[in-house]
Amino acid sequence: MTNANSREHRGSRFTALLLCLVPIAFVPFLLMNEQARDFLSFRDGFLRASVLGTMLLALNCGLLGPLLVARRMAMLSDTLAHAVLPGIAAGFLWSLTRDAVAMLTGAVLTGVLSSLIVSLVGRSTRLKPDAALSVVLTVFFAAGIALIKLISNAYPEANKAGLDRFLYGQAAAVSDADVVMLAAAAGITIITLLIGYRGFLVMAFDEAFGRAMGLPVRALHYLQMLLTTLAIVVSMEAVGVILVAGLLIIPASTAWLLSTRLHRVLWISALVGMAAAPMGAFLSYTGENRPTGPTLVLCSGLMFAAALLFSPRNGLARKWWAWLQHGRRIRREDTLKAIYRHLETVDFRPLELHTGEASTTEGELRALVRHGLGEWRSAAFVLSPAGFREASRMVRNHRLWELYLTQHAGFAYDHVHDSAERMEHLLAEENISAMMRVLGGPKTDPHGKRIPSLEDTVESLRNQPANS
Repeated sequence: MTNANSREHRGSRFTALLLCLVPIAFVPFLLMNEQARDFLSFRDGFLRASVLGTMLLALNCGLLGPLLVARRMAMLSDTLAHAVLPGIAAGFLWSLTRDAVAMLTGAVLTGVLSSLIVSLVGRSTRLKPDAALSVVLTVFFAAGIALIKLISNAYPEANKAGLDRFLYGQAAAVSDADVVMLAAAAGITIITLLIGYRGFLVMAFDEAFGRAMGLPVRALHYLQMLLTTLAIVVSMEAVGVILVAGLLIIPASTAWLLSTRLHRVLWISALVGMAAAPMGAFLSYTGENRPTGPTLVLCSGLMFAAALLFSPRNGLARKWWAWLQHGRRIRREDTLKAIYRHLETVDFRPLELHTGEASTTEGELRALVRHGLGEWRSAAFVLSPAGFREASRMVRNHRLWELYLTQHAGFAYDHVHDSAERMEHLLAEENISAMMRVLGGPKTDPHGKRIPSLEDTVESLRNQPANS
């Protein structure tokens, strides 16, 4: 592993930990609030169950989400979340009570059925995967809504069972029995991933290679769908059918912004999800009209936004800074080129330039001084040896490219300047060496101006006055 990759990985881990630990900095301020102190004491049994339950479901979803994102199946999580709704209603209809086993069984069956239908439609028709997913999502969700409405009208006890919780979620209603079920589901996911990690790794990035290796790719696919369906079902009561896909995809997407290694992505995703859970519970507990499930997903979204801005690999802030630095470098190089052209007009004898000469400004000259490319002598500016070499290099790149375009690309000599203005900043030394060989070591450009060489630069530097 190269040093650059090592620094990148350390930066990714540091950013992930920072995203999750930033809320701790606000603990001293939160302790000043009575509700905050009450929350942090965890004396309330319902509160403990809610926080622990949401952390477990976030752990479970955080481990499964990266596999869906890697396989470009993020939409499938939303489809499964909506598809299990009729199974939950059918499970209640089976026993006319809120029997967890019956409802879980019905939900898993409809979830697996929806996955099979999506695969069947994709293999047997010309429909794109997103069309198949959309059809299954809307049909199953509509069936679930209709079935819940029919059950509510026919059986008044259905309203007491709280079937509507599965639509919108109610994390505060998580019981100790739900925590046990969530822990069991998370445990099953962890054990399965530990045992089959290599198979899931290959399937996530290259299914064809997995088949060539003899891996049971189809069996692994349906196993992943079964685990995802189970995670969705046990999470629905806390966050609801509409938001459960957010817990699968948002932490996973955050993790993929911070790393490209699957094992790192898995633990970063789980860590981000588990950090968002207590944050959402805290904000919901200390505020009015703040449902826990949506608040939890919003906290995950804020972490995603932070990663999107400050990721060491793909962060918008890093890209903006690189773009800014690139623009500054180009302005410095243009300034050096303008100075060199001015010096050419006086045969390189008076190297001192006053502000306003050579089409430059005082601010640009100060930028050259900051980078060791020049210095001020009283009210005058003088290029440093490094600045003179860089100026010579830019003019050489410009004129060589103009010559190459005229001799080997068929350009007219008066149509090559604009292209050279762009390419002079991009040409590497190996490109220059190759052009010199192709052009036979030319001395002048198409306009008859001398192309600077290393010897020219050394000779001109000898004529520069010493520092005073």
